[in-house]
Amino acid sequence: MSEDKSRTVRVWCDGCYDMVHFGHANSLRQAKALGDYLIVGIHNDNEITKHKGPPVFTEEERYKMVRGIKWVDEVVEGVPYVTSLETLDKYHCDFCVHGDDITMTADGVDTYHLVKAAGRYKEVQRTAGVSTTDLVGRMLLMTRQHFRQGPLEYDVGHEGSSQLGLDSDARSPYTGCSQFLPTTQEIIQFSDGKPPKPNDRIIYVAGAFDLFHVGHLDFLEKARAEGDYLILGLHTDPIVNRYKGSNYPIMNLHERVLSVLACKYVSEVVIGAPYAVSQNLMEHFKVDMVCHGQTPIQPDADGSDPYTEPKRQGKFKLLNSENTMTTEKIVNRIINHRLAVRGIHACFNLGMDPQRGTLSHVAQQECFKIKKHFVMAFPVTSWLVRDD
Repeated sequence: MSEDKSRTVRVWCDGCYDMVHFGHANSLRQAKALGDYLIVGIHNDNEITKHKGPPVFTEEERYKMVRGIKWVDEVVEGVPYVTSLETLDKYHCDFCVHGDDITMTADGVDTYHLVKAAGRYKEVQRTAGVSTTDLVGRMLLMTRQHFRQGPLEYDVGHEGSSQLGLDSDARSPYTGCSQFLPTTQEIIQFSDGKPPKPNDRIIYVAGAFDLFHVGHLDFLEKARAEGDYLILGLHTDPIVNRYKGSNYPIMNLHERVLSVLACKYVSEVVIGAPYAVSQNLMEHFKVDMVCHGQTPIQPDADGSDPYTEPKRQGKFKLLNSENTMTTEKIVNRIINHRLAVRGIHACFNLGMDPQRGTLSHVAQQECFKIKKHFVMAFPVTSWLVRDD
């Protein structure tokens, strides 16, 4: 009997999706390509904490981020850590899809052993050169190789690193961080390639969109609601570093391109957009409205307002996403999260004070050294690394 070609193939994916990046999005893109309807199950905070430690982002933030990925049709909240046949059947899914890495429970059991045994499991290739561990490593290692400027822009960094990023996911022998190698094929796969329709109202936004997060997502949802076609201008790494300073951007331009292209609200991306929104840019893209969020607008290199032209034309609007998340807050959260983990390790490795049940003096000194290490990398946000 021939297979019914008209039947909808329903695909199941699940995971933690903590610090969602374009690698997660690419995995979901590949999964969607294996069927017609993609359902993504996301573990809650308690389930993740039980099996691999507390997540950096809350379950609500993680649910929202996955819902914002263009290939996702449905999100199921709070799914079990081990994928069962009952789960697939409950949501009428034909099979489960996961990357080619192994996921284990706290007891060392393959989380997909049940669906694998039943022949309802498929694998897709993991995106080489990016992982949550890698991105965290860039913050903790304090390297600047991911956004070199000038003739060294595309060189692989040879800068030394600390031991903090050297784990099983590390790729580069020089920095302990992996190297993402972009191709035009990847951009094509992420892009819709659809031009605006003749009567579409075109909205333009611009920025760094570094470590794409829920604050960005909420802003872009508001911006897209202002029109029919949303064009996002991404600033180059040197420009971002000029107005944000420190170790920013964490993700280089190529990585940020894929991150925003995966967002369902974005129609087109201008790669390496000029900082000042010019008359030429607005005419070229037939922009009806330029939008900006509530973050302060930094002046251009010459001290001028980068939005002078759209303001002159009466085509500039400030939007309030009602979300206060920023890239700096994420970096701070990562730092404090790692400090907490390192503090726990220090307790075991360097000793607890048996009388007070607190860190020994040696352990406290170790944590202080780690904190000082971070403050040197991110002086702008160092005041956020609290002692209490």
